[in-house]
Amino acid sequence: MEATAPPVATDEKRRGRAAVLALARFEARELLLQIPVALTLVFYVGYTLYGLLFPEDGMDAYPALQDVDRATQSGPSVLLGIALLVCVNRAALRSRRRGTDRHFDVLVMEPWRRTVAHALSVVPYAVGTALVVLGAFTWQALRPGAVGHGSVAELAVAPLFVLFCGAMGLLIARLFPAVFAAPVLVILLFTLSVFVSASTGDAEWSRWLSPIVSENSSETLPSDLIGRPAAWHVLYLVGLVLLFVTGAVFAGHGGRRTWQVKTALAGTLVLALTGAVGQGQGVSPELTAAREKATTHPEKEQTCVRHGRSEYCAFPEWTVRTGTWAGVVDRVQNLAGGSAAEQPLVVRQRVEARYGLDGDGTIESSTTPHQVTVGTRWGGNRIPEFASAVASALVAGDEAKGGELCDGRVVTVMWLAVGGASDPLSDLRHVRLDDSTSGSAIVLSPTNPLSMSAGQTDVVREVLSSRPRAEVTSAVKSHWDELTAPGVKTADVARVLGVEAPKEADDCVGE
Repeated sequence: MEATAPPVATDEKRRGRAAVLALARFEARELLLQIPVALTLVFYVGYTLYGLLFPEDGMDAYPALQDVDRATQSGPSVLLGIALLVCVNRAALRSRRRGTDRHFDVLVMEPWRRTVAHALSVVPYAVGTALVVLGAFTWQALRPGAVGHGSVAELAVAPLFVLFCGAMGLLIARLFPAVFAAPVLVILLFTLSVFVSASTGDAEWSRWLSPIVSENSSETLPSDLIGRPAAWHVLYLVGLVLLFVTGAVFAGHGGRRTWQVKTALAGTLVLALTGAVGQGQGVSPELTAAREKATTHPEKEQTCVRHGRSEYCAFPEWTVRTGTWAGVVDRVQNLAGGSAAEQPLVVRQRVEARYGLDGDGTIESSTTPHQVTVGTRWGGNRIPEFASAVASALVAGDEAKGGELCDGRVVTVMWLAVGGASDPLSDLRHVRLDDSTSGSAIVLSPTNPLSMSAGQTDVVREVLSSRPRAEVTSAVKSHWDELTAPGVKTADVARVLGVEAPKEADDCVGE
């Protein structure tokens, strides 16, 4: 009986894959020993942890997940990618620098397998980046004040950028086998991207050719109005990564450029071009109409919830926050007197969505009586800003009239806005544009701001710092009609509240 021949080809393929993986593990460890990679990796993880554990802005306690996913794309992850680009390039050129290229000719492993191993050495760093991104997003999503919806495609950009940089460094090493080539080509590519961006303006197709496209706005949009082609961009990045790796294999394959490599090169090019075309289509007419509707007629898209005497209308993702808004409204109204203490209000969420994430236009004050605007961001300075809008509507009747106040009623508005806070002077500082408690200033609100003169500021500061809250509250309630009468002097308000009258006459800032 004849013996069966062993499956030599299968064993060779298995040994080849094992050799590639073994070399990839070795190169990954070598990358970790490189100072740029080690430092940027430690900085990336440390920076992310510090930002989560010690947030600088109170708004971080109330995250919108459609902003959190984009925030994972910038910062130290970019530095890690650049470090990998340089170090992978140097690793691929190690044998050339040390004059050992000729020794590879006697090894069993073909040159293209070594190229694949260098490409795979970046994968652990992309996985590590993905874990950091996922951890940061999960941390924010589990916060009690979190709202909105994140995008898997947006979260995939940072890990793909790491792969993109590693693959680019490898491709440069195979096309231009010189140590200085990588930084020079990166500078040239950056210069070219700036030139293309400047020459094409805000064209969607050119803007999205960058591996990371940052779009930041002072307001948060509902997730269905953002309109970023994130999925197409992920396809574009995946195509570029595979194109760079395949191109590196093709360039370093010598004379044995098989049809399989050429076919793979063509396929990855088609994949990258498909993503590029898809992401450059611009904003659809349907999304433009939806943004217009949400901006000009938000009531058609909102759900209204009643808390106590007032009604709170919000976009669906923010209805869970209406109770928090109601707490601020109740705090302000508890300090008011007359009919204002029991006045039902309509708190409506408003946003300028017509320009997407590139628009930071001011929302015009509402002229609807007893309607108050609240924005899509919350926490930090946004709380006293909203409180000042509530106080303005209670004193003046509506937001538009409240923004025009110049007389002593400004003192009453500011007392209502910050007098019930746990740290009134701190809230007064945060609600003013210059973060001061003296002199004239602009008072911020979700819509048009309010002006405070230096004399009005002095009265408010003295009331908050030297007068017991209970006594001031009693005086405001018992003299409500006098304190909210049109034309009331700031000196008269100071007398009623028991502080020294200012020397300056009532006047608006800038007049």
